[in-house]
Amino acid sequence: MSAVEVWRSFPHDPREPAHAALRASDADRDLVLGVLSRAYGEGRLDRDEHDERASAVTTARTLGDLPVLIADLVPATEPTQSLRRQAEEAWVERRRTSVIGFLAPNIICWAIYLAVSLGAGSYGFPWPLVVTAVTTVAAMRSLTGREEFLRAEVRRLEKQQARELKKRRRGPGMLGPGRG
Repeated sequence: MSAVEVWRSFPHDPREPAHAALRASDADRDLVLGVLSRAYGEGRLDRDEHDERASAVTTARTLGDLPVLIADLVPATEPTQSLRRQAEEAWVERRRTSVIGFLAPNIICWAIYLAVSLGAGSYGFPWPLVVTAVTTVAAMRSLTGREEFLRAEVRRLEKQQARELKKRRRGPGMLGPGRG
């Protein structure tokens, strides 16, 4: 059974933060026990480790307790829909930041230009056009290429998730190689 099939077998994905606090059912525990049994049968777990994890599964109360027990057997990657949703939220934030990054310097520069020009009684070279041109190019670069941005952001989130998974596998208090 592939990782995707394992996670899809759950009525509520235990990796989703919204589902982590839900009580685990016997069927949920049986799914995890099945993964452990297959791993034991394939030689990826020894008898003691299988028994230890199986015991932890039977006493697991919430769905959030289950993924960590099979994290090194089945990739605990976040569901693609969730990563896509996060990437889309990042896109919205990027658009908002780009608009502010365009408007703020332009409003300030044009206000200064108009105040100085009106005070002097003459209009010189409209230097805020330079600021407008630069900020327009920057805004257009960040507001186009939505799908490319989303793909890159999903890849970045997947890599970040893999790093966090490695960190969790090391466990609390473990410093890693060469750190103590």
